[in-house]
Amino acid sequence: MPRLMLLDTASLYFRAFYGVPDTIRRADGTPVNAVRGLLDMIARLTADYDATHLVACWDDDWRPQWRVDLIPSYKSHRVAEVVAGAPDLEVVPDALEAQIPMIRRVLGLAGIAVVGAAGHEADDVVGTYASHAGLPVDVVTGDRDLFQVIDDTRDVRVIYTARGMKNLEVLTDAVVVGKYRVLPGQYADYATLRGDTSDGLPGVSGIGEKTAASLLGEYGTLDGLLAAATDSGSGLSASVRSKLAAAADYLAVAPAVVKVVRDLELPTLEQAGAQLHPAVGDPRAELERLATEWNLGGSVRRLLDALDLRH
Repeated sequence: MPRLMLLDTASLYFRAFYGVPDTIRRADGTPVNAVRGLLDMIARLTADYDATHLVACWDDDWRPQWRVDLIPSYKSHRVAEVVAGAPDLEVVPDALEAQIPMIRRVLGLAGIAVVGAAGHEADDVVGTYASHAGLPVDVVTGDRDLFQVIDDTRDVRVIYTARGMKNLEVLTDAVVVGKYRVLPGQYADYATLRGDTSDGLPGVSGIGEKTAASLLGEYGTLDGLLAAATDSGSGLSASVRSKLAAAADYLAVAPAVVKVVRDLELPTLEQAGAQLHPAVGDPRAELERLATEWNLGGSVRRLLDALDLRH
């Protein structure tokens, strides 16, 4: 049965970089640990979860200006350098930065689709494909923000990597409810209320995870909660009303920042070349050559073997 896998690619290559020793280097001394680790992840994931289609979703802009305009603190702690007229530079170790072009090259030679969108993050590419693919979807990420795309009715799951590749979690509606006491469709509102220090989102002061989940359980959505806050007969406590009022400016803009975009104009899966197939001809020969030249060990062979099963 057709099944699409969407990779939150940066999340995975960061994990590979920190999970595989950077003493693994090619002849010129450039580390190749992230390249090796990512290829091994892709080989394992596509085989274990029976992916027939794969898109490596890319951060064409990891900190879009339109999100920063709404919440200036958005990912501000991760900015290495502000570049006038161009996307800000993210704090990325030099040893990883040197590997990103290598990653793009080996993915291209392997025939793996890489898709980004100008002015948007990989999360938005994931959100758009997950919402419109028309086939079952597995989203691979270590980022909780993408829990909002989970949808049992459309068979959209998240394969969560936060605890490592040996402890992958498959998240469905029921798992999200069990962990957070909110539905995936409520997760963006939940994150807005709770805040997220990893993304520079302050949240509503005095409202933590339990209170956010309880309020959404009672009022359904952030809009419903805010409507209750202006309704004297709603039964909402004076304390919560006060906290929401104090955060009114933040709450007016945060949902647009937190919610992934689901309507980007992207290439179709066919146009992107998302269907997995064996690597053949010159690209395969070049990839096998680079496996030796770049000291990629068995990772290229394991990826080629996984692709050979997709025919």
